[in-house]
Amino acid sequence: MEFVGKSQALSTQGLNAVSQSLSVQPAEIWTVLAVETSGCGFLADRRPPILFERHIFSKLTNRKFDVSDVSNPQAGGYGPSGANQYTRLANAIQLDRSAALQSASWGLAQIMGMNFATSGFSDVETMVSAMSDSEDAQLHAFVSFLKTNRLDQHLQSHNWAALAKGYNGPNYAINQYDTKLAQAYQKYSAGPLPDLTLRAAQLYLTFAGMNPGPVDGMMGTKTKTALQNYQQRNGLPQTGLPDDATMAKLVAL
Repeated sequence: MEFVGKSQALSTQGLNAVSQSLSVQPAEIWTVLAVETSGCGFLADRRPPILFERHIFSKLTNRKFDVSDVSNPQAGGYGPSGANQYTRLANAIQLDRSAALQSASWGLAQIMGMNFATSGFSDVETMVSAMSDSEDAQLHAFVSFLKTNRLDQHLQSHNWAALAKGYNGPNYAINQYDTKLAQAYQKYSAGPLPDLTLRAAQLYLTFAGMNPGPVDGMMGTKTKTALQNYQQRNGLPQTGLPDDATMAKLVAL
């Protein structure tokens, strides 16, 4: 399947590097990720989540494909999230591959493909390949985008309106992005942050079709049951925890 790479979960080293580079705490990082993608950089089929923007495709192709359902000067027509967005992308790729890839937002932080240069990549194909390989790479693009556009200062100062305007455009208030960011920050600054080992286990269990529930780094009944079922299937002690033996098996998927 195209757009499937190594599909590696966010690492502690990756998150720490991003926090240090942006001069913020992990709570600020999780705030943006939670609002953009509910905090997960891969679908169950291992592809990064995307949102195809038909109005961007129309603009990049000088409207010559506006008779199709993937090219329209007006935003909208999104349909369901998930795999449906790849169907829309595939239809656009048949018309103009480069413009199609640039017209989708990619990964944990939903960086638009057309922003490949400001996100640290030489071209959109390289960006998409990195997005398909790891959540660490997805966050690296996030850092580059924020710094290039001088949005890191708004994240540092918790100026959610300014961050939302620079990140989501001047119409951010329609979808209450600033309010959602403020609420998410209140949650993550006050409560426990995702356990990255558990979160990685949830992601890899999702790939394995074990239904662990949300990839949120929080232990719940679904996650514990999925771990026990996976451990039983693979002849491992049924601890219901992401122990070393279980993680070694999951990472090798």
